[in-house]
Amino acid sequence: MAKARYSSFVIFAEMRTGSNFLESNLNAIKGVTCHGEAFNPYFLGGDGKSELLGVTLEERNADPARLLRVMREQTAGMPGFRYFHDHDPRVFDLVVDDPTVAKIILTRNQLESFISWKIAKESDQWWLANTKHLRTVRLQFDLDEFKARIDELQGFQKVLLNRLQVSGQAAFYLDYDDILDLKVINGLAAFLGVEGRLDDLVFRFKKQNPEPISDKVANPAEMVAGLATLDWFNLNHTPNFEPRRPGAVGSYVASDTVGLMFQPIKSGPEQQVRKWLQAFGGLQSSFDRQSLRKWRQDHPGQRSFAVLRHPLARAYAAYCDFLDKEWMPELRPYLKRVHKFELSPKAHPGFKTEAEHRAGFLVFLELIKHIHAGRTELRTPPQFASQLATIAGFAQVQGPDYLLREDRLAEDLAFVCGHVGVEMRPLPATAEQYPYALAAIYGPDMEAAARDAYGRDYTAFGFGNWA
Repeated sequence: MAKARYSSFVIFAEMRTGSNFLESNLNAIKGVTCHGEAFNPYFLGGDGKSELLGVTLEERNADPARLLRVMREQTAGMPGFRYFHDHDPRVFDLVVDDPTVAKIILTRNQLESFISWKIAKESDQWWLANTKHLRTVRLQFDLDEFKARIDELQGFQKVLLNRLQVSGQAAFYLDYDDILDLKVINGLAAFLGVEGRLDDLVFRFKKQNPEPISDKVANPAEMVAGLATLDWFNLNHTPNFEPRRPGAVGSYVASDTVGLMFQPIKSGPEQQVRKWLQAFGGLQSSFDRQSLRKWRQDHPGQRSFAVLRHPLARAYAAYCDFLDKEWMPELRPYLKRVHKFELSPKAHPGFKTEAEHRAGFLVFLELIKHIHAGRTELRTPPQFASQLATIAGFAQVQGPDYLLREDRLAEDLAFVCGHVGVEMRPLPATAEQYPYALAAIYGPDMEAAARDAYGRDYTAFGFGNWA
């Protein structure tokens, strides 16, 4: 006899998506038992319940894996439960990557779900079995509250989808209307691998608010006007194909004597900040996670920081540095082959006129735009990566405590020193030397090219034009 594909199941849903109705029908299928909201922070399985299968609320909170084991051991047939985005996050990690746990994903029209959720909160009626007990309210629609709620739920859905994709799992997707289709519910039973089927749906739970949405709110005109401002189809969203960055722990630089750690962003004012930090005493670098942890333990009250540079100035620093050091050997032949542009062999005025140098920088910016858009076979070195992606990479280990700005670096560093309790040291002059000053070759076309290449940085950190 073939081994069953699944040993249990989880319904990923939210309040007011029809999960009670779905659960009651699953429980009517022979060989299936759904244990409700088994990992709701406030109860066990259902409202007011503090024990499930002999496991108390306190025992579940101390060890959620125990309740999962008990479900599988003591349930006749296939056990499962409903999981919402605000349930115990430890349980999400226990089940989402486990291919023996069947995933059922139930969704509903976001506006209908939100309105139903608000009515349930205001009426304190979360389910209805007898229409004689129906309580009705007309709520005041709040656009900001709706947007915040949708952002929260969509964020969880994105994480769920990514985890299933990474682990190569398929889920059974249901919309609110699907749960009223007997054939679909029996199809779900087939997905779970149980033999039982339903002859008819169970209508224990009644639909509480069947009226049109406009009749459920006290300010329908305001609701319609507010919804019209939302970008439902992400028309203003800029697709991001830039690879995720690693934590780059080995690039961190810290003082041996004071609790200051610098997390450099390549092509930023790295050497200037290193010299400033060295003025406090010796420097420690070439960290790994173990040595980083030890440094932090040895420096209680420590603070870490990164320095943001204007995207155009940062791209120019990368361009001039590449001309001088050639840290990406595949770049020169690519520019010649694809962009029909040949860089001079040396970054020196004697080898390139100002106009040629400027033209090369514009080609360089165009190349970065294509790299970030995923249009080339080239890797994304840290010198090209957006500052937003770099900082997100830091966060895999620990994000910096402070994001400082190069254009007010002395003032910002003094602020950090005050928090660590050390006296500010003078900021050394920058030692960066370029063939031509950026101001000498700057123009609106260059600013536009930088915005095309680093639009996410301009938006995320509020950068204006360089000049």
